[in-house]
Amino acid sequence: MSELLVVDDERSMREFLEIMFTKEGHSVRCASGVGEALARVAEREPDLVITDLRMKGSTGIDLLRQLKAASPGVEVIVVTAYSTDETAYEALRLGAYDYVHKPFQVDEIRVVAQRALERQRLLRDNVRMRVELSSRYDFGNLVGRSARMQEVYRLIEQVAPTRSNVLITGESGTGKELVARALHARSERRDGPFVPIDCSSIPASLMEGELFGHVRGAFTGANADRRGLFELADGGTVFLDEIGEVPASLQVKLLRVIQERSLKRLGDGRDRAVDLRVVAATNRDIEAEVRGGGFREDLFYRLNVIRVHLPPLRTRREDIPELVRHFVDKVCRAEGRAAPLVLPEAVEVLRAYDFPGNVRELENLVERAVALCGAQPISAELFADHLRKSEPLGAVPAELPAEGLSLDAVLASLERRLLEQALQAANGVKTEAAKLLGISFRSLRYRLSKLGIE
Repeated sequence: MSELLVVDDERSMREFLEIMFTKEGHSVRCASGVGEALARVAEREPDLVITDLRMKGSTGIDLLRQLKAASPGVEVIVVTAYSTDETAYEALRLGAYDYVHKPFQVDEIRVVAQRALERQRLLRDNVRMRVELSSRYDFGNLVGRSARMQEVYRLIEQVAPTRSNVLITGESGTGKELVARALHARSERRDGPFVPIDCSSIPASLMEGELFGHVRGAFTGANADRRGLFELADGGTVFLDEIGEVPASLQVKLLRVIQERSLKRLGDGRDRAVDLRVVAATNRDIEAEVRGGGFREDLFYRLNVIRVHLPPLRTRREDIPELVRHFVDKVCRAEGRAAPLVLPEAVEVLRAYDFPGNVRELENLVERAVALCGAQPISAELFADHLRKSEPLGAVPAELPAEGLSLDAVLASLERRLLEQALQAANGVKTEAAKLLGISFRSLRYRLSKLGIE
């Protein structure tokens, strides 16, 4: 049951709304002005305030300002009898959920109130979920409660305390370095260095010197001794990302480091002991490369003591809402700003997308949406351009994928696509678009509002 506060200086309107929402199963209190309303809020904070815009004395705008300052989590709907009143738009700018014009249809204000309360529940569920996750799954920036991710978490917990080398596999953008960092953070080496090495970014001609170091005079320009990245990782963990990029000529030297825990700097004949754990990662079919002779079999077995496979995002779509919230919070913390609300339809559109770039692509999309939304909620429209360019929205699979799908997300995407096509065919005339779709104008307006289509 939700708590509502109705604020209006007209007694008949207060009583009408109180009766209507009480029948809907809500707890309703009333106030005749701003002062009385603030007193009611001080007694008990409501979930939703429905306030008239123009009242005797103070206005709904005054109430909105004070409410948002004292109780920013309370949703507010403004009711106005002035269809062109600029203060209605000011109310939205100040944080009102929506406004409704008098005279209004009962269904209209009921639907707007339901959506406002749904947003309220979503916000509170997000807060509760983050608290719950922080206590159950403290894995740094690894996010997700799906069965696939819980299996990854269990494996990390089992493997981290050991000295075994680990090979992390998975498509690009799935978060392999995050797994490596989680392994290091839960190991006995947590106080030692964590040295990530992107093997794909180091030219083959420079890789030996970068990894093993060199001594003075080893080559032209080597004016002093220099420790390599392996020595810098002594006492900690070295993360070899894209291990398949290591040239065959260096694979045998890498094997020696892993087996003997020692290395030779370039140009030096002396062995130097190193104590490190090796965690490697690849997005390639490394077994196929071993069979084809592109990767040493003995090195593969030394690295592949423990295998951790990260699933692609399209196989764990249930984690997308949580990931979206995580990235919104991450961006906003960095920028020192309040996190905007993410509308449910925006999340559903994302759930319907396959994300070839995986979690990294989702993070980039969310960062862009946060930059563009300003003070407004993040709507589905902020993602539409990218998703349309990447794959057709609303595409219905010919058969149920083995990994399953989100039926609601597929239907939401299909609905969006048909609505947009109808509007385009009708040159933006909504009554004509409604006829093309065989629905009423009111139903069309509701669907457009639900999906955030302008």
